[in-house]
Amino acid sequence: MENAAPNTRGSTERPSRRVLLFLQGPSSPIFRKIADQLERYGHTCVRINLNVGDQIIWRRKGAFNYRGTVADWPAYLDRFIGAHQVTDMILLGEERPYHQAATAVARRMGVAISIVEMGYLRPDWLTLERDGMSSNSHFPADAAHIVEAARHLPEPDWRKHYSQTFLADASYDLLYNLPNVFLWFLFPHYRRHAIFHPLAEYAGWIRRLVTGKRRTAEAEETVRSLLSRRVPYFVYPLQLETDFQLRAHSPFHSQKDAIGEVLRSFAAHAAENTSLVFKVHPLDNDLIAWRKFIDGGASKLGLAGRVFYLDGGNLDVLAEASAGMVTVNSTAGLHALKQGRPVKVLGTAVFDIAGLTDQQPLDDFWQAPAAPDAEVSSAMFRLLAASIQVRGNLYSKAGTDAGAQAIAERLHENTVNQPGAFVDPPPRRKPQKKQRPAPPSA
Repeated sequence: MENAAPNTRGSTERPSRRVLLFLQGPSSPIFRKIADQLERYGHTCVRINLNVGDQIIWRRKGAFNYRGTVADWPAYLDRFIGAHQVTDMILLGEERPYHQAATAVARRMGVAISIVEMGYLRPDWLTLERDGMSSNSHFPADAAHIVEAARHLPEPDWRKHYSQTFLADASYDLLYNLPNVFLWFLFPHYRRHAIFHPLAEYAGWIRRLVTGKRRTAEAEETVRSLLSRRVPYFVYPLQLETDFQLRAHSPFHSQKDAIGEVLRSFAAHAAENTSLVFKVHPLDNDLIAWRKFIDGGASKLGLAGRVFYLDGGNLDVLAEASAGMVTVNSTAGLHALKQGRPVKVLGTAVFDIAGLTDQQPLDDFWQAPAAPDAEVSSAMFRLLAASIQVRGNLYSKAGTDAGAQAIAERLHENTVNQPGAFVDPPPRRKPQKKQRPAPPSA
């Protein structure tokens, strides 16, 4: 196509003045702020809104509304990229159906793709990766490469710089989702990527808020008991059922499948004096009865008294005293690695690297968990922070200002995944989904 941008996937060379297309971002002002800063640098920013929430959150010039069907979306985007001479595409959640189609079109037309997400190094970091995340990530997967690339990089400042509140997060979520529920007819063909209806999620959150103090007190008491007993225990941090890390970058159809596999392996292969602790994600919507599911599975496998359930408490404190962590691909694994704890990854994760995470089968992990190599671990964190992480957050003024400035600067200077953190082709693969196992027998 005459107006298509040149293919630059293997090169950091970009036109000095670019046209950046923003697709769906977080329910946060950060994409708008990134666009404001990029236009100060002399670039042009355009946006395609897919629903009313997109319109409300964007709230600036350069927006176009797509009210067509999912089937017609790729052809529309093809025409849009050509007509506006788009050179770059910026989005959140690359595995959303609209974004899967969009990235396929972008790659075919030579449009550079940048993915913005919550940070790997939470709480006040954001991710900016070139071309993809997780299974699609170009971040190196070879320990020797990582150590060499990070050799002259400084240790990051790990102090927390920015804070955000649950109220701010919830307010933006309501601002985005409620108009989509009640004004759906303005974009009648839009299809949500979420598993749960927003109103169901809000009902679950209200229930969590009402019972929050009790849950936290129970969790803290359980942690105190575990620490005082001084017996080995492993930690499994639950991820959100809606998380695309779980849905797209793991071999499991549901977190229930992962929990079942972990319970069966622990029952068959872990030493009898060890325990297993499941901790609920702090943003879980309470629509799945995780305690009932975990306790039921543990009981059928004869694990009564060895499996614990936490809905609250400090994961870092819990992980630091543990024998190790098992995770599908939660960023909690990075926190455990930073503490020097052994980590076993069951899905695909940017940090699942030989020398860093335990590479042996899960059945063997319980008996002899391997701690991360200190040199590889230090290099990994330095390279992550320097190349695909920026300081900031999504729901505070100071955090979004800082994050937007840093992201816009990297996009403008063509330094995404730099220095030394872009390997082509991507060194990871998307795992195939496993067959659902039969339920544990009594």
